[in-house]
Amino acid sequence: MKKVIPLVCLSLLHFVPPVYSQTESDGLKMSKNNFCSGLNYNYSSWINYWEGTFKRHNANLGKVSSQAVALMGNYGISERFNIIFSLPYVQTHATAGTLKGQKGLQDLSVFVKWLAFEKSLKKGTISLYSVIGGSTPTTNYAADFLPLSIGLKSRTLNIRPIIDYQLKNLFVTVSGNYIHRYNIKVERNAYYTDKLIYSNEVFMPNVFSSKFGIGYRKEDMIFELVIDTWNTLGGFDIRKNDMPFPSNKMNMARAGVNIKFPFKKPNGLALVANSFYTLGGRNVGQSSSIMVGLFYVVGFGSKKDLSTQTQK
Repeated sequence: MKKVIPLVCLSLLHFVPPVYSQTESDGLKMSKNNFCSGLNYNYSSWINYWEGTFKRHNANLGKVSSQAVALMGNYGISERFNIIFSLPYVQTHATAGTLKGQKGLQDLSVFVKWLAFEKSLKKGTISLYSVIGGSTPTTNYAADFLPLSIGLKSRTLNIRPIIDYQLKNLFVTVSGNYIHRYNIKVERNAYYTDKLIYSNEVFMPNVFSSKFGIGYRKEDMIFELVIDTWNTLGGFDIRKNDMPFPSNKMNMARAGVNIKFPFKKPNGLALVANSFYTLGGRNVGQSSSIMVGLFYVVGFGSKKDLSTQTQK
């Protein structure tokens, strides 16, 4: 069985709802009665963006950036069940124009992760996880202020299966995620999508996202190469020279790297980091991001439970 500090990343993509802590998408788990918590800092920025499929630059915005500090945690309820949470504080900024950046607490995310199946297979181990959870806004921030809003203010329900295969120190992880998004309300009585709508309620299309990771795990040291995608199941394109809208079609593909480095002393402390770049998209910014964080494991059982051995 794996006993680990989970690899964590937070990446905020403007125009795209935040991609929260990746602990709910990796092939790892926290041991029973162990609690891992910490803070991470993420910086993300873009200059060019896609207006529909047309890639452009807007001199009225300049460079658009966001900074986020997130409190995150993972508790091992049992050897098969983990509960994971995250809460980010986000601040946005544009270097040109008159739009003022926003700041504040964003959405609280909570997930339950279940190790449904694990079996030795051809000198390696295959694991199947099931993750269910969601998010809800914690403050009354303005969603209809993209690209400088701190979020989309939609409550979500997420369902994600994960398959992880580890052979000695090498591993492959594949997952898909269906995100049901609830409608939101904006502070105007009418708005235009592909037609004029006389209402303050905005229909939010659902989302399918995916992740493919391949890498190296040894004694809690992890290096992972990642390709992930985000595809909105509906929506419409940004109109020419218009601001983006919360229910726009927002698609993107990213490439990046996740790293975890454990410290020898104190036992249970680890540095995590990642960097991602948007390869292509639709109605999103071509963002680059970097994250660093420190996480620490506290054991509420015996001392031996603090082991963070990742080998199977």
